[in-house]
Amino acid sequence: MAELDVQVVASDHAVWSGAAKSVRGRTVEGDIGILPGHTPVLSLLAEGELVINPVEGAPVKAKVSGGFFSVDSDQVTIVADKAELEN
Repeated sequence: MAELDVQVVASDHAVWSGAAKSVRGRTVEGDIGILPGHTPVLSLLAEGELVINPVEGAPVKAKVSGGFFSVDSDQVTIVADKAELEN
């Protein structure tokens, strides 16, 4: 099964990293959903909720704002000005 390699970082700390089945977030152009095999994307990150569905375990949710959202060769990198995991 194909998977995504996801890295989420804030300006001052690492937030989450690992293998995922999908990632959903909000860019300044609108909501975006990423699955393995997605075409390359580079977009500005908007304030909103980021949802990561890891290969194992429950979905991971984070509140993010500012920064950028990058996808290339199943590598998803999200660099946010502010990011906090939700409980």
